[in-house]
Order: sequence, then C-alpha cells, then structure tokens
Amino acid sequence: MSARLKLTLSYAIFLAVAGVALAALLFYLLRFVPDSSVELAAGFAPSRGDLLRALWPRLLQVGAVLLVVGFVGGWFLAGRMLRPLRRIHDVAVRVDAGSLDDRVRLGGTRDEFRELADTLDGMLDRLQAAFEEQKRFAANASHELRTPYAISRSLIEVALADLSGTDVERLLRRLDDTNRRGAEAVEALLALAALEHAGAIDPEPVDVAELTGEVVGDLRPVAESGGVTVWTSLGEGDVDGREALVRQLIANLVLNGIRHNLPADGRVDVGTRTTADGAVELRVVNSGPVVPPELVPTLTEPFVRGAGRVAQTASVAPIDESAPAPRLVPEGSGLGLTLVSRIAAVHGARLAIAAPPTGGLDVRVLFPAPHGAIAATDPAHPGDLGGAR
Repeated sequence: MSARLKLTLSYAIFLAVAGVALAALLFYLLRFVPDSSVELAAGFAPSRGDLLRALWPRLLQVGAVLLVVGFVGGWFLAGRMLRPLRRIHDVAVRVDAGSLDDRVRLGGTRDEFRELADTLDGMLDRLQAAFEEQKRFAANASHELRTPYAISRSLIEVALADLSGTDVERLLRRLDDTNRRGAEAVEALLALAALEHAGAIDPEPVDVAELTGEVVGDLRPVAESGGVTVWTSLGEGDVDGREALVRQLIANLVLNGIRHNLPADGRVDVGTRTTADGAVELRVVNSGPVVPPELVPTLTEPFVRGAGRVAQTASVAPIDESAPAPRLVPEGSGLGLTLVSRIAAVHGARLAIAAPPTGGLDVRVLFPAPHGAIAATDPAHPGDLGGAR
C-alpha cells in the first residue's frame, strides 16, 4: 500500500469512527425517551421505537456519505499533502541517475517538508562542490605527476641529440631538481591522504610561538636566496595538538609566502598571539602579486596557486651555460594550503584567507584555547605584526 492510500484509509476510518460515535451518542440519548406513545395536549409525541425506526435509514445514509467523503476527500487531501514528498523523490531519482544540478527549491510555508527539501538542497550543493573538487583534483594530480617525467625525458632526449655539447653536471642538476619536484608532489599527496583518513589525534601541549621561531630560522636562508625578508612578532601561544602537524602547517604557510612573493624586496610577516578568550592566532602576511578575490576560496583546493590552476613547465631547449641561475626557492607541489586546511581541521582550528588589494595574501589560523587556558588580559592588536627580523 502506498502512503497516499494509507492516508486515505486513515481519513475514511476516522470519519467512520466519528460517525459511529455520533450514532452511539444519539442512541444513548434515546434511552431517556419513553418506550410508549404519550398523548400531549399539543398533540401526539413519538415513542422510542418511532424515533429508532425514523433514525436508522438516516444513519445509514449519513454513514455512506461519510465513507464516500472520507475516501474521495482523503485521496485528494493525501495527494496534496504528499505532493512536496513526490517532488523531493523525483529530484532524488534524477540525482541518483547522475544529475547533480537538480534542486527541489520548495516554496511555501516553512513546514517539515520545506525543511527536508532545504536540507536535501544543501546536501546536494555540498556534494556537487565535492565532486567538482575531486574532478579538478584528479585532472591536476595526473598533470602534476606526469609533468616531471615528461620534462626529464625531454631533457635526456635533448642531451642525447647533442652529446658533445652537453654540460653533464648542469644536466644532472636540472634532472635532480625535476625529480625532486615529482617526489615532493607524491609525498604531499601521501600526507594529504593520511590526513583525510586521520581520526582524532592525541593532543599534547604545543608552543606555537617557539615552533614558529624554529621554522622561520630554518627557512630564512631560502627566503634570503629569493630576495624575501621575513619579519616576526611572536607572542605567547600554547595549543593542544600534534607538534609535527603544527610544524608542517607553519612551514607550509611561511614557504607559501616566500614562494608567491615579489621578484625582489619581498616581505613576509609572521606573528603569533593569544586572544582575549584564550585562543591562539597564527598570522602570515606576505607581499606579492594581486590575487583576484574570486580565486581565494579555491586556494585550499589541491594543485591551485595564486595564479589559478597549477602547471609546472620547463624549457626543453639545449642547456645554455650562459643562462642566469634560477631562483633557489623551491617551486612547491601546489598542496601547501590544502595541507594547511586539513591540519587546521584536524585541530579544530579556523582558517581564514584574505587577499589584500595591495597584493599577496593574509592568512590567519585560529587554534582553540587549550584546556585550562587563561585568557590574555591585554592581547596585541592583530595588525601589529612588525617586529624582529
């Protein structure tokens, strides 16, 4: 039996029961009528038997009308009530067939069906976004993993074409750099997959300020080789988390600021502080080219950089010894901010990325307050990131 038929029978039975109850009430009231005829001054008064003989046909007629009204009216009323559910079902069928563009978009008052339809629409929006992100990830990952090997093959073919004019040492350095990029992409993908399947972590006290200072110290030579100056303003900040993951988050943010910076006289400002409610904020601001605002929400997707879709390119022309030496800043795998987003989610932290109109990025990671933390009484202003070099 369909839901519509069940509701129809329910309406009809309800009306039948109501009719029987009303008839029972009438029969109960007839008990107080005398069983014999009574002569009154105004005329003849019917007895109980007279009333029963007159009532039975009418009761049967009313009962039949109630059943017809119950079935016919209940059928149409059930259809009207279940119409939104039918609409939701039709959308679900089309989605099951592979069409993720359909939405219920149910109007009218906000009842249970409207809430169900809105919930389904929101779920479909998230599913469509996830599928599109997975498609871009698959396309970009295949390109990213194929490119280093194609570059290596091209370099070797060029060298084999002119063995006498090949600088073997320079060729090996370029091959090593290309293979390193491929290895970094694979390692980053493995780290991302591990984070995707990671459950709850065993928290331990982590000093974000101390870790940030160590990471900046390790990466300062990389920054200087690329003409970038790193400035720090490190306030106290302890969180509950995994030290290795927090270190990787900080390193990715700082490296991202160094890589995507100005060709010369670039700047990266790194700061940590404890907010008034005990949370710990890590902020990394870097100069660089202007990032379109519409591109900001996609920066945490795999293989996306400030200029859009990541694409490693390399020249396959013969090696020229007189060519200027390239920047010593590593190119990166395009997964830096993706890993940052996943690590922040594992720690229950909020990640906010903004693109200032002057260029570069402003990235904030707000870690939740550790258990037993005492709120800061005079937190530093979030914009005060100037400090020691």
